[in-house]
Amino acid sequence: MGRAEPAGGRGAAERDGRAVHRHGGGEVRGLIDSHTHLNSNEGFGGRLICGAPFSPNGVADALKDCPEHYPDGAGATFENLTSDPDGHHDPVGWPTFADWPKTTSMSHQASYYAWVERAWRGGQRVLVNDLVTNGVICSLPIQPKDRSCDEMTAIRLEAQKAREMEAYIDGIYGGPGRGFFRIVTNPADARAVIEQGRLAVVLGVEMSEPFGCKMILDVAQCSKADIDRGLDEFEAMGVSSMFLCHKFDNALCGVRFDTGTQGTIINVGQFSSTGTFWQTETCPTALHDNPIGNATVPEMEDQLPGGVEVPEYSAGKNCNTRGLTSLGEYALRAMMARGMMVELDHMSVKAAGRALDILEAEDYPGVLSSHSWMDEHFTERLYRLGGFKTGYPHDAAGFIDEWQQDNALREQYDKGYGFGLDFNGVGGHPGPGSTSATVSYPFTSADGGVSIDRQVSGERTFDINADGFVHAGLLPDYVEQLRVAGGGEALIDSLMRGPESYLQTWEATTAHESTVNLATGKPAWASSNENNPFTSYAAHRAFDGSSNTRWASGHWGVDPQWLRVDLGSAEPISRVTVNWESAAARAYEVQVSDDASTWRTVWSTTSGDGGLDTASFAPTSARHVRILGTQRTSRYGYSIWEVGVFGS
Repeated sequence: MGRAEPAGGRGAAERDGRAVHRHGGGEVRGLIDSHTHLNSNEGFGGRLICGAPFSPNGVADALKDCPEHYPDGAGATFENLTSDPDGHHDPVGWPTFADWPKTTSMSHQASYYAWVERAWRGGQRVLVNDLVTNGVICSLPIQPKDRSCDEMTAIRLEAQKAREMEAYIDGIYGGPGRGFFRIVTNPADARAVIEQGRLAVVLGVEMSEPFGCKMILDVAQCSKADIDRGLDEFEAMGVSSMFLCHKFDNALCGVRFDTGTQGTIINVGQFSSTGTFWQTETCPTALHDNPIGNATVPEMEDQLPGGVEVPEYSAGKNCNTRGLTSLGEYALRAMMARGMMVELDHMSVKAAGRALDILEAEDYPGVLSSHSWMDEHFTERLYRLGGFKTGYPHDAAGFIDEWQQDNALREQYDKGYGFGLDFNGVGGHPGPGSTSATVSYPFTSADGGVSIDRQVSGERTFDINADGFVHAGLLPDYVEQLRVAGGGEALIDSLMRGPESYLQTWEATTAHESTVNLATGKPAWASSNENNPFTSYAAHRAFDGSSNTRWASGHWGVDPQWLRVDLGSAEPISRVTVNWESAAARAYEVQVSDDASTWRTVWSTTSGDGGLDTASFAPTSARHVRILGTQRTSRYGYSIWEVGVFGS
């Protein structure tokens, strides 16, 4: 067939990629998909996602089904277990597309380059292409494969294919650098690409065992050196953001569970890989992971060893017992040292909470929630840091409700919104009849740039009213559906501001510099110290720059207790971090003084729960800083690993 067909006729100006959409004051306007998987057909063993986003041999080669799906789709085992209602489909793609792509399909290409092109013409300006694979899903007995399940090998191949896709599109548009699809590795280049009216494509990574960091019977199979080597390689690839865990608990963090049939399949996969099932506990606060449920999937459970069964989970226990491990903390800090953005989605609430503690302690803005997989209670903490959040494409009412839920916070922190479409990511999309709102064709794109009619591929005409949100090219149609379903111009404006908010987060991340702890090595005193013949728990141990030494108070049953440091001279400060040992404070104050005699409180809490706390307050000048504990979390005294004092 030669080169793949274009999305439609192009004039000379369009072929040159210069349909510029500008907004005054240097602010970019457009739509953002912050979470999608263009090249996932190369992951998961090469047979989970059928069809490719491009092929040098043309559209008929790119948009064809996996061979084991012929003749009637019965071989699409993963899809048939998780989504397909009858377990069969017509495997023919181009040119008829009788049964795929469709909104319930999890195993067919939904991001063909011409479909992505249509979304770009309809106003999309940023696309985050998460290189994705999952060695555990790949290794499932039910999953066909034609290659190794090694995750790093798959990620390398996907990065290569993304570059080949860019070159392929360049060829269609007249030569190197002329295509609409531009891979960028820094926010300045992204702005330049968008200013030219093109699509800025950012590379991210979403994998289950980064750098080989799986665990077997709770024993990590990677080291800090493995993490550093892996991150250096990602940095060289041009990767700008990544997930520390995905679907399965690993040596870095516990995950936010999947539910229902898919949850059982993944839980069996976790056991096959790690020797452990998910473990749950009662959530101590309103924060929670997804309920697993107790769906029965005989095709998967029959693969377990004799005598091994999937646990029965209590409906009242919805939190993963696993959080961010010590290796996970190391990996998080290593990402920060390289100026990478951190994805919170897929982390358990215990892991995400600890990650936010660390990010807040460093005042690090590079934090993302890209497809509605983060507990809503974390949203303000994310925005306060300077992070960015987008939503999964639910049915119109569901997406609008999720958008409205955060309206006040977005207004407070001046944030736009966007999508995490997750096409080719083993997830469903809103189908026909999911909303009563009707899109009238043709309509004008959200940016006002073009008139959009129904999308045609081969012999198939796609209409979002009749087909649902079946592929990436219907993003403009989905935006119009959201508008007429009740989102109105307010939602459109919020979506159009999404790329700018994302770029501001990225810019702040790359510009971030670690601040100096003004308290390290400075003279310190305490109201009391625990006596121990083998080690010292003196006050200065909380200011020595080591996370392995600590101050501990004496007088276990006595409140209040205090710990203070002399900075040596008056300094402008606005942030104090306190890394509590398990003997922590429920209620405590951060106080400052000029003379160590008269104290003023700049921050306080009555709901402390230990761990790493960050007290941020209006900049003030002080020489002395004091932590005053007034109520303990246990019968023991107070104990602090390290205190940080940072300038404004």
